[in-house]
Amino acid sequence: MFFCSGWIAAEEATRAPALGAWLGRQRFLLRMGAGRLGAPMERHCGVAATSASSVREPTPGGPDGRRREPLRRRANSASASAVGASASAEGVRRDRPGSYSGATSASRQRVESLRKKRPLFPWFGLDIGGTLVKLVYFEPKDITAEEEEEEVESLKSIRKYLTSNVAYGSTGIRDVHLELKDLTLCGRKGNLHFIRFPTHDMPAFIQMGRDKNFSSLHTVFCATGGGAYKFEEDFLTIGDLQLCKLDELDCLIKGILYIDSVGFNGRSQCYYFENPADSEKCQKLPFDLRNPYPLLLVNIGSGVSILAVYSKDNYKRVTGTSLGGGTFFGLCCLLTGCTTFEEALEMASRGDSTKVDKLVRDIYGGDYERFGLPGWAVASSFGNMMSKEKREAVSKEDLARATLITITNNIGSIARMCALNEDVRSWVPQTSKEGSCQHLEFFANF
Repeated sequence: MFFCSGWIAAEEATRAPALGAWLGRQRFLLRMGAGRLGAPMERHCGVAATSASSVREPTPGGPDGRRREPLRRRANSASASAVGASASAEGVRRDRPGSYSGATSASRQRVESLRKKRPLFPWFGLDIGGTLVKLVYFEPKDITAEEEEEEVESLKSIRKYLTSNVAYGSTGIRDVHLELKDLTLCGRKGNLHFIRFPTHDMPAFIQMGRDKNFSSLHTVFCATGGGAYKFEEDFLTIGDLQLCKLDELDCLIKGILYIDSVGFNGRSQCYYFENPADSEKCQKLPFDLRNPYPLLLVNIGSGVSILAVYSKDNYKRVTGTSLGGGTFFGLCCLLTGCTTFEEALEMASRGDSTKVDKLVRDIYGGDYERFGLPGWAVASSFGNMMSKEKREAVSKEDLARATLITITNNIGSIARMCALNEDVRSWVPQTSKEGSCQHLEFFANF
């Protein structure tokens, strides 16, 4: 059985993890993904799978010369509540430029939130990948009149900015079609929003956080992905924010299981293709993930990691390949002149790869019957481009399509060998590009 988890944005095919987020005590992540959702940031590190010591404590004097207090530690006692730790931490707040102090509405909101044992808004999770940054935001829909009255203006501004726009600047996009509605998280009801932008714009994002005085609301930002390490110092020195880092592969597995448990607005997001090679009979069917183990998780991002998963807490990385979504996008930029991932995918959807690739029938004149190879199978990716006449006859769309087929063929081949070696019959390619999943499934079955 071969099935897909397709809840992430199409761009997720260009990077490894799906969005995700840890949320308070429930310790789950939504990977297209990002770091943990919500919870007072003091509580975040108190419930993370990793220890609080994994969050780097800054030195007393930062690079900018400002003195910084050490990051608040979680209580070591298992009986100490995260809320209690948060409350005690609130007794000594850092003085930062633009932060609120004294008996302001912001501090009242914090105390009230802690008293009710509720996470403090806003709730964010961040996944900083090699190609894209994915941000998940929980929009509360059950705010009381009292809460709304006590909300600080910066919090209202953030919520309005994120939920009233579908584009942010020239590259930020909110995937409205992926929005998860009417979820209950930590006792609050609301919607999950998924926002993405290129990783090369991360410095502008950090600067925007500084300009909007985000550190007056949170002191720690929870994140996963390689960029959580790469940009950690920038978050601290520019944005005045600590990063609580979470392992991206842990986030990935927990995120898939969480998304499957809540569904996508009533619909399953784990599915498989029946009759993938027959365009008329092919159909997408839901797959039951209640007892999927063991399974092979093929995480297609900028590169590809392949995991053998035996339980939600027991897995190993089997292997991977450098030929992933980043390879597809990079080659498309070179071959077609496209500038965005969306443009590359759209071009690929209109192309004909058989004009670019050399097929079995181009060599044998038909099928290679002895080994069951059909004539339309690819014998050599880009093999027709040796001919000047054929190079002149292909379009940019054909080149984009052939690039996509080349990458998915390679991933499918490696995944199949890994499944055989690990004796695993269930495969999960973690990408939201449905056409890629269909092609991967056919290739694996073939």
